[in-house]
Amino acid sequence: MPAPRTPARASTTRSTTSNRARPTSRTAPSARTRTGTPRRDGRPPLTPAEAAALREAKALREAQLRRELEARREAVALRQAVAARPDVTPEQLAAARAAVAARRSSSTARPGTRGTKRPAAGRTAARRTPARTRGRRTTTAPERTGTRWSTRIGVVATSALLLPAALALGLPAPGQLGGATDTTTLALTARSSLLEQTDHYRRLEQAADQRRARLQQAQLAEQDARERVAAQRSTVGVSAAALYRSAPVDRLPVLGLDAREAAATPAVLLRQAVADEAGLGVQASVVRAERAAADLRAARARVAAARAELAVAEERAEEVLATVRAEVDDLSPEVSGVLAGIGSIPVAGPQQARNDTVMRRWQEYLGRLAAAGIAPPSAASITDPAALPDGFSAALDPDGAPLPGVVWSVIGSEPVTVLPAETVAAVSNALSQLGKPFVPGATGPETYDCAGFTRASWLMGGYALAGTPQDQWARGAAVPLRDLQVGDLVFSPGGTDVGMYLGDGDVVGASAATYQVGVRSLDPGSSAVRVTATAPAAANAPLPALADSTGACGAPLPAPGPVSAAWGGWSNGRIPVEALCRLGVDGHALRCDAAASYGLLAEAYTAEFGTPLCITDSYRSFGGQVAAYYRKPSLAALPGTSNHGWALAVDLCDGINVAGTPQWRWMTANAARFGFVQPDWARPGGEKPEPWHWEYGRIS
Repeated sequence: MPAPRTPARASTTRSTTSNRARPTSRTAPSARTRTGTPRRDGRPPLTPAEAAALREAKALREAQLRRELEARREAVALRQAVAARPDVTPEQLAAARAAVAARRSSSTARPGTRGTKRPAAGRTAARRTPARTRGRRTTTAPERTGTRWSTRIGVVATSALLLPAALALGLPAPGQLGGATDTTTLALTARSSLLEQTDHYRRLEQAADQRRARLQQAQLAEQDARERVAAQRSTVGVSAAALYRSAPVDRLPVLGLDAREAAATPAVLLRQAVADEAGLGVQASVVRAERAAADLRAARARVAAARAELAVAEERAEEVLATVRAEVDDLSPEVSGVLAGIGSIPVAGPQQARNDTVMRRWQEYLGRLAAAGIAPPSAASITDPAALPDGFSAALDPDGAPLPGVVWSVIGSEPVTVLPAETVAAVSNALSQLGKPFVPGATGPETYDCAGFTRASWLMGGYALAGTPQDQWARGAAVPLRDLQVGDLVFSPGGTDVGMYLGDGDVVGASAATYQVGVRSLDPGSSAVRVTATAPAAANAPLPALADSTGACGAPLPAPGPVSAAWGGWSNGRIPVEALCRLGVDGHALRCDAAASYGLLAEAYTAEFGTPLCITDSYRSFGGQVAAYYRKPSLAALPGTSNHGWALAVDLCDGINVAGTPQWRWMTANAARFGFVQPDWARPGGEKPEPWHWEYGRIS
């Protein structure tokens, strides 16, 4: 790699200065003259101009990093300061930001510069070597660029202190709320921070799972070593007992030698040889026992180390959850209300109206709390009904017993149930995912299954749930249906589906029955647990399984014969692309379960033929159907009636589109294993032969 070159402008400046100082330039080193000894890597040394350019580039990079660090710290300080004063108006917020920016600029400017631009590389007076110093080595102090860590920390700390102070200037009287733009900014900032924390938790959770697996392996190895030690000790013990009970002549047959019985000598020597061999065997058993004991000690050390590593990982993960809980405890009801409306996907028909009704009810509830100045308390602060924060009283069930995890307050003369801040955050984040697609085994943030949805929602509230509906039920604090509160987890009969209760008989969840996150009715006979209540010491008994109701996450069992393709509340061709899953080829997409099956079909096809599965058409919007009908009225279906409009049909190519080819025959023999069939009308000899057309399930 060649050494960095000095910009032409800097080189010209140095040459001009040198010529003015001395008419003959032969005795003065040129700006590109390399002096000094070669570097260790063999490359020539840098010229002073090149070294200056490198220093300048390094200073610029460090300045950029410093600005990014300052910006992040200011964002955190802004969120914390404004969260403490939700009555800040947008104008005051802008003025505070401007004041902080101005004071930061004045505090970071070097003395004597008055905020002017730094001279370009090679043009500073400090770099002009006086004529009297040329020809001999000089030592100059390096220019300070303000990038020392002490300077950086001082500037960042100054910003963190200035921002709350600036917000304290000219604030309105209490009770005057900030503007919608300000609240939206705070909600977006809070959501970004929470997502960052939950991602961090998931990474730590994966590390903990790996360490948990290593601990299990170490424990199995320890058990094996313990068994080997026991076996070796048993062998040594048996041999030692036999020697103890034997007579001296049995232990040492040579003692039985008698000069008067010379004929018995060979037999005695033979017995001695046998005894010696047995003694060697005992010694070997002792050695093996000692080695087994050493292996056991090493295995125990590995178990202890693995257990310690797991404890560290779990402790770090719990610290992240505590950070999340602390952040949501600081969220105002206004910000939580805005959070609920961020990120949802619109659906069509009655489902959208139902989603809107629940969203409006939730935001109105938070608005009432905000107008009354009621901040949801933390879950930890309301665990003891006898020591509640000021302004709250214990919520009671119909029998007069305290309800765990919720409290009452008063707005005007009307009592109102106040949920913990963690529950508010979990419900708001659940509602923000309305319309997202259902995908088995998915945990977000774009697709979910039922347990993945409730787990992701509550993780944003600072609680980590198990990964299946059955485990979420087993580890939760069970509550009777009569005491249901918003945020409780509700399980359908049989325990295969789970959602989050929203009040008034409504539940939000990711259901396989509708292939999306949506609001549905509470199933009769459901069971429930409360996340913020103290979990039971023993796991709840498994819910009774139902023989013939639904599959996982509410998936309907297969019905014989053709089924309706309508799903999600959308009409044909009106499905938003956000509710679909991409196939990874030219923007093609299908309903998520069909897309997953198509991926498996494509893998099997590629393994058979060595070429990718060729596709020409998948989901076709209403506009796409109109265009197709205009181009090919004899082939395309009437707009709004195409099976492609349900995101469940594909058109394939590269041989599959011709009946009788090896590719087509392979599809007819194997596609059904992945849920794809060719309808009768599209088969050879059918009403409208289209060998390229395949559908996920019998929808026509």
